[in-house]
Amino acid sequence: MTLETLWFAIVALFWLGYLFLEGFDFGVGMLLPVLGKTNTERRVLVNTIGPVWDGNEVWLIVAAGATFAAFPGWYASLFSGAYLPLLIVLIALIGRGVAFEYRGKVDSERWRRVWDRVIIIGSWVPPLGVGLLLATTVLGLPLDAQGNRVGSPFESVRWDTLLGAVAIVGFSLVHGAAFLALKTTGDLRERARTLALRILPVGLLPLVAFLVVVQVREGKLWTLISLVIVVLAAAVAWLRLHADRDGQAFAALAVVITGAAVTFFGALYPNVLPSTLDPTHSLTVMNTAVSHYTLTVMTWVGAFGAPAVLIYQGWTYWVFRKRIGVQHIPAAH
Repeated sequence: MTLETLWFAIVALFWLGYLFLEGFDFGVGMLLPVLGKTNTERRVLVNTIGPVWDGNEVWLIVAAGATFAAFPGWYASLFSGAYLPLLIVLIALIGRGVAFEYRGKVDSERWRRVWDRVIIIGSWVPPLGVGLLLATTVLGLPLDAQGNRVGSPFESVRWDTLLGAVAIVGFSLVHGAAFLALKTTGDLRERARTLALRILPVGLLPLVAFLVVVQVREGKLWTLISLVIVVLAAAVAWLRLHADRDGQAFAALAVVITGAAVTFFGALYPNVLPSTLDPTHSLTVMNTAVSHYTLTVMTWVGAFGAPAVLIYQGWTYWVFRKRIGVQHIPAAH
């Protein structure tokens, strides 16, 4: 395996980590008005992701940073080609982070309602934008011979890329409901599990549909196997939820998003951004990568730095692994 291929796989792994970890905390934010009937219940929902949401967002930064460092041509064409959608995502993420910190600062129902709305909006917009970005990566942009986008700033917004955006939103909703079933107790947990059972078939349908589009257009024989695994894992997740096995259902959803990432990054390789104008204009792993020496240095740095980050984040999840409920929330002061 060449270093260029290795770093393509690493970038794909970073995106997978982001979709899995940030997927469920986006889902929690989206479900805030659905499952949080009272302020205490909304505090429970926020507290399930309170210790980890900012660590989850690091995966987005690392994915973008690794793309910039290893494949600057890919980074330049993709991020400039989808500049406006990404700007909206950035604003939503900033607002969401501020809302988590500010909603409990003032004992006022009106104050909390305002910041709750910011959390909800900030949880819906980013998965839409990230889904649009990843769909654009796989399905391509109108690129000229210099790798520049041809057309308007909204060339990335098409029916097939919008399907990819809805796919990530649907997965996040299901993932968030399953996570809340795993992390909460009492009536809140039962409502979360019931909701996950109801929305799982509908919520994951756009993801499967998008993967079928990718497979038909760009797929290989072996990516068909990962697509089948996605469908089977989704069925297992529903069955495990029905059997009241929250942890196993959550693990099955991890297999769903892993299979999805394997399918669309596997279908993409060796391209990193296809051109819809002329296949010869497509950006590939080889023609967008930095020098071999730079990739070698990055590999050594990553070999020492990545385990430390993974150990720390794993430790954080272990410390805050227990379920919480309304009985654990102290009265507001």
